[in-house]
Amino acid sequence: MQQVLLNIGTGQTQLIDAPVPALEAGHVLIRTRRTLISAGTERMLIDFGRASMLDRARKQPDKVKMVFDKVRTDGLLAAVDAVRAKLDQPLALGYSNVGVVIEAGAGVTQFRAGDRVVSNGNHAGIVSVPKNLCARIPDNVDEESAAFTVLGAIGLQGLRLAQPTLGETVVVTGLGLIGLMTVQILRAQGCRVMGIDHDPIRLEMARKFGAYAVDASASDDLVPRAVEFSRGRGVDAVILTASTESSEPVSQAAKMCRRRGRIVLVGVTGLKLSRQDFYEKEITFQVSCSYGPGRYDASYEQQGQDYPIGFVRWTEQRNFEAVLDLMASNALDVAPLITHRFSIENAEAAYSVLSSGEPSLGIVLQYPEVTSKRETDSRTIVLDGSRSFGLAAKPVVGCIGAGNYGGRILIPALAKAGAELHTLVTMNGLNAVQYGKKFGFTRASTSTDELFAEKEINTLVIATRHDSHARLAAQALRSGWHVYVEKPLALNREQL
Repeated sequence: MQQVLLNIGTGQTQLIDAPVPALEAGHVLIRTRRTLISAGTERMLIDFGRASMLDRARKQPDKVKMVFDKVRTDGLLAAVDAVRAKLDQPLALGYSNVGVVIEAGAGVTQFRAGDRVVSNGNHAGIVSVPKNLCARIPDNVDEESAAFTVLGAIGLQGLRLAQPTLGETVVVTGLGLIGLMTVQILRAQGCRVMGIDHDPIRLEMARKFGAYAVDASASDDLVPRAVEFSRGRGVDAVILTASTESSEPVSQAAKMCRRRGRIVLVGVTGLKLSRQDFYEKEITFQVSCSYGPGRYDASYEQQGQDYPIGFVRWTEQRNFEAVLDLMASNALDVAPLITHRFSIENAEAAYSVLSSGEPSLGIVLQYPEVTSKRETDSRTIVLDGSRSFGLAAKPVVGCIGAGNYGGRILIPALAKAGAELHTLVTMNGLNAVQYGKKFGFTRASTSTDELFAEKEINTLVIATRHDSHARLAAQALRSGWHVYVEKPLALNREQL
């Protein structure tokens, strides 16, 4: 399958062939039909990758501190090696994916093969996504529209934190994809909306969605205009969906608000706040975290433990569903937001538009229909088809796992020792391709079953988590292979 990656060290995007990811318990395997490029987040990542080391340091001072801490504890060379290794790792782009369920993993009962779903999966032909990060698409919602669900959920979560009520006046600063969807959701909730941006096309679109739109670059009286729009009372809330290093949007928001108004930051701005602006009016300021409750909670996202609806009404998944319901009822129309369409084969051209300055909003990537079952079963890909091992005198190595230790220490040591490197297996396949190409493996895979079916391999290196060691080591020993295990080994006698 094809997948879009970003080299965080250079800022270059590339389309690679990658093995189909393994299906884990609690996950759903999805064949992708459409994905949406997140203009804000993905452009930010590309710009960061292209920035100089000095500019990167300025943007992430917390990471600089971590580097200096590592220099003090482990030495300069170890710190430099860690930074280089981090920059060398590929980053999978994308988090707004629409597709059809191929298979549901153990413990998944709400989805079945053939269901159309939206998820936060990457730009890839097939993705494996935790069940709590998927939502079924209503029949009357088309796939291109559904691709906007995840970004819509980000705006919806900011709106929930602002707690607007019927008839309130709300300002949305920044009319990109999330801002324009937020405008529509606020209008659907019966709010009067003022939109602020500097792009005339986006301003006109906000007007069509029912907002009072103001050009930030042509007006130096944004605060008086907002107060006038609120009938002289001050606006009830401001939702900041802009991306800027300036703190001016936050300062303006505080001055626009009525006493005890609310400000919610959904985008990225400078945060040099004036205490006086907030103190006199007792203004509430809150930062919104992505799609909603559950985000970055491994128990919810990875282990599938849902929050009780009686205590947490709106989780990430339920926000996805709410956005889809708005689309199904025509309260949220995202079709006008689509400015470009590209096939996945032309993904690099799509990212050229993103970074060129050409006017754009929604950039949709389209995926070809699968023509054979083999395309969804290709969990092993050939990296170097020219090599043949035959009756090699040296160990012919299969390796499972390529985390920090495996990729930075163990595999380089094997290559330096002259081992014949055959197949590298990882769970999602990206590290298998990355380290497989770097150190000369002939195959990259996400399937241990296909690894054990290889007749040329005679030695297995296990560099996975402890809980998988016994099973993998026992299977290798039954195959008559030599086994090296990275950590202390636990064997179950019954498995041998």
